[in-house]
Amino acid sequence: MQKFDLIVLGGGRASYLARNAAKEGKKVALIEKSSLGGTCANRGCVPSKLLIGYADVARAIQEAKRHFIDAGIEDIDVAKIFETTNEYIAGVDEEYQEMFNENVTLFRGEGRFQSNKVIEVNEQELTAQHIVIATGSRPMQAPHEKAYTSDDIFPLKKIPKSIAIVGSGFVAVELSNFFAAVGIKTKLFVRSEHLVGNEDKEIQTIFKQEFTKNVDVAFNTTIEDVTYDSKKQHFHLNIKTKDEDIYTQNYEALLYAIGRKSNADLLCLENTDIKLDDKGFIKRDAFFQTSVQDVFVVGDASGEYMLQHAAAHEVNHLEKYLYENKQEPLVFKYMPHAVFCEPEIASVGLTQEACEEQNIPFVASSTNWLASAKAQAMKLEYPLTKFLINPENFEILGCHLIGPQSSTIIHQVLSVMHIDNDIRHLKEMLYIHPALSEALLPAAIDAIKEVRKY
Repeated sequence: MQKFDLIVLGGGRASYLARNAAKEGKKVALIEKSSLGGTCANRGCVPSKLLIGYADVARAIQEAKRHFIDAGIEDIDVAKIFETTNEYIAGVDEEYQEMFNENVTLFRGEGRFQSNKVIEVNEQELTAQHIVIATGSRPMQAPHEKAYTSDDIFPLKKIPKSIAIVGSGFVAVELSNFFAAVGIKTKLFVRSEHLVGNEDKEIQTIFKQEFTKNVDVAFNTTIEDVTYDSKKQHFHLNIKTKDEDIYTQNYEALLYAIGRKSNADLLCLENTDIKLDDKGFIKRDAFFQTSVQDVFVVGDASGEYMLQHAAAHEVNHLEKYLYENKQEPLVFKYMPHAVFCEPEIASVGLTQEACEEQNIPFVASSTNWLASAKAQAMKLEYPLTKFLINPENFEILGCHLIGPQSSTIIHQVLSVMHIDNDIRHLKEMLYIHPALSEALLPAAIDAIKEVRKY
């Protein structure tokens, strides 16, 4: 039995906890079965956003006519785009390894619990005073062995001439946007009539209208059957419509982005007293502790906030709890997110539908960005800011933006929400004129007017 001060199970964001504990002289075991860096750095946020950078440039050229510029794309070297992205992915593991000093022992393998405080990896048994589970989540399995999920499309080695993507969430729309933008024949198959279904309905409507101008989407469809022709090297899809009609199409590549599931079933938790919720994620208290004392869970493994920025915040807080005697629980006041697509979305707080379902009093205000000269210069009509305000105290219940750089602009709103959450601060503050974020000023003014009418 090898004894450590800390075992970290999962080499994603929690690698930083391993590094920092080791710097303080703790003896640390880090267990990772794949590449260090986790989903975000290797298969998720980072590679997909690197690709979206190319899509943004392609879209700008394709849409140059709205600026009275006649421009065209002679060639897109998609192979080079993926080669560059794959080179980044190839370097992630080594970059993470360079963070660690001699107090970190890295175990390459799958860790499994033998009991509450004993983990077996590569036929070695480890124990520690503190154990942190940071094993993340994985995509729902694709129904065909040759089809991709978001976990195995990177690094992409063969560039398809056509791709079918199944799903309606942010992964599906972001990747569909990229492939379509760089000239690969792309079709997105959606079971319902909706895209990005967790967003405010008004934002959903605008997104659908704008997104489908660039990406071919088949709504109300189901992939009934998938076969792969190894000679022709393409997938044969039988597609069922809402009206029960069935038609067939062929694509060189097929990607399923239909949600994620817990990795807890891989940890042999049946050998422990660690409890799971009804979706198979690991239960925890306000201090990230599982039902076993000194065994903690952070990030996607808990199923609570499945976002990288949430995981990073949790890891930082847990480090302070374990090694800096910070005894306060971490309470996320607000959890923002973004959809990095064309168009871009950023959201925080409640949607109008959630306010209505929960019988929360609110005032809704929707304002376009056209008061900003920088926004006018983009020659776009759709960008919008939507506020949901508590009419009793001007508290921002929710803010939803759709338009270029929304994920950046919303941070101004987040700052106000995290300090004392009063929309009147957004009205009174000084904006750089005519910066794009100045579009928040008329939005705040309009929202305050609506509250005063209430």
